[in-house]
Amino acid sequence: MLASYYTVKMAGEHEIIIDKSRFIAHIARAETEEQAQEFIQRIKKEHRDATHNCSAYLIGENDLIQKANDDGEPSGTAGVPMLEVLKKRKLKDTVVVVTRYFGGIKLGAGGLIRAYGKSVSEGINEVGIVERTLTRIMHTTIDYTWLGKVENELRTSAYSIKDIHYLENVEIEIFIKEEECGAFIDWMTELTNGQASISQKEQIYLEIEVNSDDK
Repeated sequence: MLASYYTVKMAGEHEIIIDKSRFIAHIARAETEEQAQEFIQRIKKEHRDATHNCSAYLIGENDLIQKANDDGEPSGTAGVPMLEVLKKRKLKDTVVVVTRYFGGIKLGAGGLIRAYGKSVSEGINEVGIVERTLTRIMHTTIDYTWLGKVENELRTSAYSIKDIHYLENVEIEIFIKEEECGAFIDWMTELTNGQASISQKEQIYLEIEVNSDDK
């Protein structure tokens, strides 16, 4: 599992008009090729009357699965430029379909490359980008007498609280980067004079939105 990677925040779509042609970018996450193909087929069905439904996707930790389809546009003028935008933005597990309704004005090869690239780029800006960081849930149990100090220190630290359970004792779940687990245990032990009970739970990806214009 990757320590961190970028992907789209959510599924969505964004439309632009270029020389009277409508370009609609449909974007979603896809963790498998089957998911990507299902998304592509759904969009093609929804826009079966469109002139073209071009697609591209990038899947896997090392981008092992990369596909691009021009769907009738001149070879290399749609799918590949769309895929290149995903690569340039360093996105993973992402699928995009650009639906084109021809407006009567031919764009030429260069114009098509720019149009499909722009459609995907603006679509990504619209739906947003997140950085997914692999973390370990650290389960910390403390007596109520420590709650004020511990919660205050946590909220002013670089650590993120997942949840707080007010039971017989206070149980706090905290997102910790895998490589920082040892340092966290030492920090919490010192903070509570060894009165905290700390255990490691499941791994989970923590998502933080990033400025998509910078990606």
